[in-house]
Amino acid sequence: MWLPRYIEPERSYDDLDAPWHPPIRGTSMSGCTPRMRLTLAPVCRPQQWKPLLTGGTARRSYAFQSGSLNFEVFNRRAKWLQKERAAANVEGGRQADYLKDEVAMRVCERLLDVKRQFPRVLDLGANSCNIARALLRPDPDPESEPPVTDPLATKITELVAAESSHSLLHRDHDHPSLSTTHVPDFKLTRHVLEHDELLPFEPDSFDMVLSSMSMHWINDLPGVLSQINSVLKPDCPFIGAMLGGDTLYELRTSLQLAEQERKGGISPHVSPLADVRDVGGLLQRTGFKMLTVDVEDIVVDYPDMFALMQDLQAMGEGNAVLGREMGPIGRDVLLAGDAIYRALHGNQDGSIPATFRIIHMIGWKESPHQAQPLRRGSGQASLKDLLEGQ
Repeated sequence: MWLPRYIEPERSYDDLDAPWHPPIRGTSMSGCTPRMRLTLAPVCRPQQWKPLLTGGTARRSYAFQSGSLNFEVFNRRAKWLQKERAAANVEGGRQADYLKDEVAMRVCERLLDVKRQFPRVLDLGANSCNIARALLRPDPDPESEPPVTDPLATKITELVAAESSHSLLHRDHDHPSLSTTHVPDFKLTRHVLEHDELLPFEPDSFDMVLSSMSMHWINDLPGVLSQINSVLKPDCPFIGAMLGGDTLYELRTSLQLAEQERKGGISPHVSPLADVRDVGGLLQRTGFKMLTVDVEDIVVDYPDMFALMQDLQAMGEGNAVLGREMGPIGRDVLLAGDAIYRALHGNQDGSIPATFRIIHMIGWKESPHQAQPLRRGSGQASLKDLLEGQ
């Protein structure tokens, strides 16, 4: 049984004149505070208790051959059903899209550093077209010199949004945030995947592949990365972001302690995720060059654990691990978990934090025209001489 959700004030999702922008107070792994740009008005949560995004372990290890679909961690059918149910709740899904829209925006901002056009781009695991929404956002970098005011979609001729859930992919097909009238040369094409780990595209057919908040549900991550490398044209980038590492460690530890206390044992309620140390090796193994991998934490404050779990359900991000315990967790475990959550991780204002660790990755398909590192031993200066001269 779920506890009642906090009361939402009356406000239209389409009220674009009075947006709410979630404040960011997070840090990356390097300790640098990430810059926050304005989020899109129609996709931020319009509620009385505003989730506060800030910057601040189950782990998967990969030691198998890429291209093998025999290694399974997640139930693909269960994940597809979760997405379909989330898409059926249109308003709830839009209100819960604040995290996916925020990550998609940060992925697209990395295009500001790539000075080229991309005629055909693949958005793999498009969800509700969060990448397209971020690309169509006006004024992507108003603080730069000179300011970038044209939407990033002007860099792209066609965006192919590929997603396994038809309902989720087409949920916002008529929403103003996906209107292309201000970018007439941009075309959004939706493609429903029959299998989210098998890409039905020709080799060397895309000028860039983007992926945001979907690859953490992939069973055969090395195999999918190999296919991404295959569909890319030479010297073209893959830019992605997925959940990893200690994501939702507060929720996981609280439920484990509550179950241990009430039931005398624990069950997996938070899915295992890849570690940042694995991602760089996977990109290298699957043929990508000029790699960049970095991590940032986004922390969202919620009124209670039940609000967090309800939002995860509305996002389509529920547990889909094979062998998970079926049926409800149990009221006594949930109540104990909420109390433990507050005791171990609660904020002074009565809210609770939930940490989402985002692994960002960039890799380029190999090309003979790319810049190459010098051969080992070809250097003309001695580091020893430089240090002795100081």
